[in-house]
Amino acid sequence: MTDPSAARSRLVQIIKDRSFSTGGEVKLASGRTSNFYFNMKPTMLHPEGAHLIALLILDALKGAKVDLVGGLEMGAVPLATAVAALSHVQGTPVAAFFVRKEAKGHGAKKLVEGLAPGETLSGKRIVVLEDVTTTGGSAMKAIEALKAEGAVIDRVMTVVDRQEGAADTFKSAGIPFVPLLTVDNFR
Repeated sequence: MTDPSAARSRLVQIIKDRSFSTGGEVKLASGRTSNFYFNMKPTMLHPEGAHLIALLILDALKGAKVDLVGGLEMGAVPLATAVAALSHVQGTPVAAFFVRKEAKGHGAKKLVEGLAPGETLSGKRIVVLEDVTTTGGSAMKAIEALKAEGAVIDRVMTVVDRQEGAADTFKSAGIPFVPLLTVDNFR
């Protein structure tokens, strides 16, 4: 499936079937509570779901000069991996990375993972990926770590924007924000 509109429609259906629930009160990573929830792992780890997400992200990045994609663990890991794999198949390779919530206490004690020995983020153009975005706080944690390593943040992309403040957070930080879908796709 290469038509972005058809891919988006199919992805909405997969998310509805595998990752979206309503009813009851759920606490979100942002600390807020909600009566609907997106657990994107069942979609991101599904063969077709992963492919469609990667396809839509790469479609949105056409023509952009991007070196790496990734974001805060755990949500960004399957996204970045799928994008990197599909980018290779498409002949436009984009490497992947992820940011740990805290540096490992052993080994190399890295906060950013995925770089080869001697490789740095200095001057690299980065797209920060998220599965679901509420306020943008998780992405901003990743962005702070990436900027500390010298990265240039090209944009933040999310699979689903809950439309609860993230766009304003990124606008205030001067970072473009690109949601593939919004909560409106699920109402």
